[in-house]
Amino acid sequence: MKKRLTDTWKFLTYDIWRITEEEVTQRQFSIYTIIKTIYLSVNRFNKDRIMNKASALTYSTLLAIVPILAILFAIARGFGFSHLMENVFRKGFGGKMETTETILSFVDSYLSQTKSGIFIGIGLIMLLWTVINLISNIEVTFNRIWGVKKSRSMYRKITDYFSMLLLMPILIVVSGGVSIFMSTVLKQMEDFVLLAPVVKFLIRLTPFVLTWFMFTGLYIFMPNTKVKFKHAFLSGILAGSAYQAFQFLYIGGQLWVSNYNAIYGSFAALPMFLLWLQISWTICLFGAELTYAKQNIRHFSFDKDTRNISRRYRDFISILIMSLIAKRFTKSLPPYTAEQISVEHQIPIRLTKQVIDQLQEIHLINEVVSDRKSEDIAYQPAVDINQLNVALLLDRLDTYGSENFKIDRDNQFSDEWKVITESREEYYKKASKVLLKDL
Repeated sequence: MKKRLTDTWKFLTYDIWRITEEEVTQRQFSIYTIIKTIYLSVNRFNKDRIMNKASALTYSTLLAIVPILAILFAIARGFGFSHLMENVFRKGFGGKMETTETILSFVDSYLSQTKSGIFIGIGLIMLLWTVINLISNIEVTFNRIWGVKKSRSMYRKITDYFSMLLLMPILIVVSGGVSIFMSTVLKQMEDFVLLAPVVKFLIRLTPFVLTWFMFTGLYIFMPNTKVKFKHAFLSGILAGSAYQAFQFLYIGGQLWVSNYNAIYGSFAALPMFLLWLQISWTICLFGAELTYAKQNIRHFSFDKDTRNISRRYRDFISILIMSLIAKRFTKSLPPYTAEQISVEHQIPIRLTKQVIDQLQEIHLINEVVSDRKSEDIAYQPAVDINQLNVALLLDRLDTYGSENFKIDRDNQFSDEWKVITESREEYYKKASKVLLKDL
């Protein structure tokens, strides 16, 4: 049993990541892909400390929930459907609960205070800052999950975020209108034996569908990178269904605590609300991890080998990729993308991108747009290909980075420094005769 468990764990963590599409049937590869996606999502969930990030977003949400709702209700009142917004809000929390009524009273107080006095200036500034800060924190969290280093500019944050806030009340009202419409249709169809159950099912399904699309939009919109709809939608369905199931438990828990005055008594609304925020963000962020894993599962092929790659083999991959790019340029063919190099030459995509990033850092290749329609990034030599030899590549790889330390290499350790420099010079002489385009 112990050996079987060890072999299974080795297969999940190592062997399965080395299986290529050509080695197994399409059905087997699809099953392996699902297994890898689940494993990668759970593994990254733990490594990225998603529970801690959910706690941070819970705090930010608690700080910003009243200003955000104030904006939404102000927009709703401007369009004349504030009562519908209140009904939708109450329905989402299981009716007239202590939590919902407290939050709504805070929102009314906030809106009334912003209408007069000096608070209108300071209050609006604080309101805008709180909203931008929360959504910016959400974006940063999603960017970290996706490995995106650059956030939106402040101009894009303001325009994108407030466009979203303007659309949210309209979408909420439309969803509420759809529910009312379907309920009306159901009353008219009660005499139809076959259609009535179908309409009932659709009415019950409506909150799930709206939640699915809410999570899907969040997974596509929030990271500052291109997220494919098919991956975001599947994650949206899973996260949305889990959220709806938890919402049912939360509403039941609220009623139980209110009825039996258990544990915290009347104070129970606050910890229950914090628990709801924490678990809701945890579900949401796990869906983001799942979306990332589905879209980037190929990047983790040969993951352990890529992380433990020998220096010699990394140099070999660097020479190979640089040679392919140079030869492509010599033949006046469209430049290679990272994906093309990976697929055509059996190099793991993650290793391919790591080497390409390093080749850019040592100024041997430049990014270009290979296709204006798709805007795919490709790569061309940044040095004259008639001077681009193996020695130049190896020298730049060896000397890239800082050497500014206080070790005495001129006197005390001059012999060690001399050995390393002279031995390098010897093989640079041989390598200087080989142009990368001629390999």
